[in-house]
Amino acid sequence: MIYYFFALVTAAFILLMNNPRSEMNRWAAFFLSAAAIGGLTDVLIRYGYDDWANIEQLLNHTLSPYGILIFSVVYSELVPGKRARLYLKLALLVIPAWMMLSTPIKPEIRLDYRFLLGWAAPYYLAACLLLIVSLWKETNRRKRRNRFIATLIIVPTILAVLLLINVAAVVAPELDAFRYVSLFIIYSLSVALICTFIYGVLGVRLRFEKDPLEGTMKAVSSGAVQLNHSIKNEIGKIAISSDNLKRELAERSPDSLSHLAIITSASDHMLGMVNRIHSQMRDIVLSEKPFKLDQLVQSSLAKHKGLFEQKEIRVRGDYACSPTVIGDPVHFAEALGNVLVNAAEAVETGGVIHISLEREKKSVQLRIKDNGRGIAADQLERIFEPFFSTKNRSSNFGLGLSYVYNVMKKSGGSVDVMSRENEGTTVIFHFAAKSIRFG
Repeated sequence: MIYYFFALVTAAFILLMNNPRSEMNRWAAFFLSAAAIGGLTDVLIRYGYDDWANIEQLLNHTLSPYGILIFSVVYSELVPGKRARLYLKLALLVIPAWMMLSTPIKPEIRLDYRFLLGWAAPYYLAACLLLIVSLWKETNRRKRRNRFIATLIIVPTILAVLLLINVAAVVAPELDAFRYVSLFIIYSLSVALICTFIYGVLGVRLRFEKDPLEGTMKAVSSGAVQLNHSIKNEIGKIAISSDNLKRELAERSPDSLSHLAIITSASDHMLGMVNRIHSQMRDIVLSEKPFKLDQLVQSSLAKHKGLFEQKEIRVRGDYACSPTVIGDPVHFAEALGNVLVNAAEAVETGGVIHISLEREKKSVQLRIKDNGRGIAADQLERIFEPFFSTKNRSSNFGLGLSYVYNVMKKSGGSVDVMSRENEGTTVIFHFAAKSIRFG
């Protein structure tokens, strides 16, 4: 059983160290730690620490169902709002806390297994149901694959624990449940280990290569610089030759001037296009300073007021906090503007764009949600790729969200996009905790 303890604690440590600011990872680590302490019982009893063995048994039986249920609530993203999740966590803690406080542990532990089964079974089943429902509702192909893997890892073992430990403790107390449960634990850890190498599980991926999108961004940025330099040189030659021809043909062939004007106009248009591409894909150098995030959002909305009024778009704001961000306000304003324009173009006349600022422990999230046409599932996973666009317009280069990705990546944060066809799109800016100041 000691191997069982170390295996689960190691998994909890990896998850926590991979991203300690992730609420999902913290609750996964909490559940794994609560489950792991069950492996210490025999060791503690063997060395005469019976009282400690009683305590760890109580903690194992009460905190494991609570931990997996709260993890499933967070991971499924089916309970929106930080405050709603907080109230739910407190409400669900009442029963396990009561059992911990009311269960005698001296001279020996006297667990009421019937009472335990009465509340732990709904907790375990609700956790499994949340994972399955979140998998069923997910439309993003990459996220759906990850949810499928998580469900495959967690659900069979949770049901086995419920049946072989909780149910068996009531109907067949003489059963050596751990012998059978350990097989499911080995199954879960094996699948998790394999999938961390291949796909990544709960944000953890054991690999040697960097994020392929990051490599793509660097390659495109380098290519855009070279393309910009080359085309500018060639257009410069065209401009000089055009000026020389104008002077020579002004008197001898006035009609030729109209053709030269076309050449000049086309050259200027090409130069403008290249400059726009380069401005979006150049290697971003941040000039960081403090700025009020809510004020910058309001300023960006004011800049796009004409576009909103033209389409009769209603903009709703919900600013639950007013943080100061240490970052580059110019680049972030440009990134936010790209998202606002995308949202405005996606909604029909009279549509709604909802903007919210929500505090998340030491950090903050900025959400821009529209009720537009949404993005197809097969397109959603490609939206950050340079030159990929869901719009069929020659004036669109598919660089807006690539630029947003670059700005947030350089700033130490990240950006997520959630969307369903005909239901709308939500863009979430996640700011690094180190760059946020409150008060």
